[in-house]
Parts: sequence; C-alpha cells; structure tokens
Amino acid sequence: MKTTSRWLLPLVAAALFAVAGLGEAKARFVPVEVILNSPEPVAAWQFELKDRNASMKVVGVENGGSDVFQRAPYYDREAVTRGDAHRIVVADYSLAEEDELPSGRVRVATLHLMLAGDADFELNLVTATTADGRAIETATVSLQETQTREP
Repeated sequence: MKTTSRWLLPLVAAALFAVAGLGEAKARFVPVEVILNSPEPVAAWQFELKDRNASMKVVGVENGGSDVFQRAPYYDREAVTRGDAHRIVVADYSLAEEDELPSGRVRVATLHLMLAGDADFELNLVTATTADGRAIETATVSLQETQTREP
C-alpha cells in the first residue's frame, strides 16, 4: 500500500500540470526593438503590438535610441504591472525643433516580452507625425528581436 501512495502523488501532479498546460512550453524572455522608418523628421508616433497566439506578455517598455525621445514612452503601466499586457499601445512625442527630430531608421522603443510559446505578432503603426502635426503617410514600423547576452 505504501508503494502505491508513493507513486500516486507524483502521477497526479504530473497529470495536473499536463492538463493545465504548465508543462507544455517554457516561458522565455525576449527583448524586441521597435523600429520606425520615416523619410521625414518624426515629432510623434504611436504603434500597437498584439500576439495572435496569445503567448505574449509585456513585462517592460524602454525608450528608443533618439535623444529627443529620452524618457520611456507612454503605455498602460498598470496592465504591465498586473501582467495583463497581452497587447500594448505605445506612443511618444517631442516638442524639439524640427532639425533635432529623427528621421530614417529610428529605434523608438524596446519591449521586454515573456513568451510562453510561439508568438505571431501583429504590429500596426497607428500614426507618425511631423512637428506641424501632419501625418507621415510613408512611415513604417517593424520589429527586431535583440540578442540577449549570456551572463
């Protein structure tokens, strides 16, 4: 009887993990750079990122590589803190002079993601505007996974 009890508990625990899906995919942390491409100087931008497979949680957001966008961009910090950020809208603006604004290929943000499986990202540029508020119709946005450094 003792032998049955000794094996029963681990089997029940393994079955519960399998049913709950906890043993399926190991979570991994991935930093992803968001790159804005614009032929004109950008004063404001906004993008939305979703994962069609719902395997993504946003765990942090950092600023980009431009001096005029030095602070962390605007996003729902409470959702990220709660772990509810399965999609995220990120935006920022600058009141800098037009000749100081970035153009070309600019990293506007770095997102820190926890992935519990294979992500299927959907990235949409909501807007990119010039200093006078005009939409930059030819601006595009893309993702670039960064290489994590080994400790």
